Amino acid sequence: MLLLLDIDGVMVPANSWRRPEILEDGFVEFSPKAIEALNKILKEHVFEIVLTTSHKFKYTLADWREIFNKRGVNVNTVKRLNDNTNNLNKKNEIINWFNTKADLDNFIILDDDKSLNDLPALIKSRLVQTSASVGLTQDIADEVIALANPNLV
Repeated sequence: MLLLLDIDGVMVPANSWRRPEILEDGFVEFSPKAIEALNKILKEHVFEIVLTTSHKFKYTLADWREIFNKRGVNVNTVKRLNDNTNNLNKKNEIINWFNTKADLDNFIILDDDKSLNDLPALIKSRLVQTSASVGLTQDIADEVIALANPNLV
């Protein structure tokens, strides 16, 4: 299963009063709570990470794996949406991605972007949203796990 993952507002809470720390690899530090919650998700279900963040092409895929691993998130596969050369908003970028995929139930979107509330119903049914100022929490992780494993609920 694919986990379409944003970074800002999910792994890094977006707080205007607090500047995130930049680590030695040049990328921001992830929230410890978000790391714990993402590890919970990855422990409960096998996901391939698909980056939807605006930073997705700032690093190679190998660099992204290392960024996650250095922050305590053990990922094997990191992919990303196509380069956004048409400067689409996140909603349209995901719709374009979705239109190229055959397996409609094989993904979950984890994002804080409120524009995603306007996604078509079928895609939106696979969306789990965070609060941008809080980021990924244990409760949100539980929502993702329940969506990925509907037979366990």
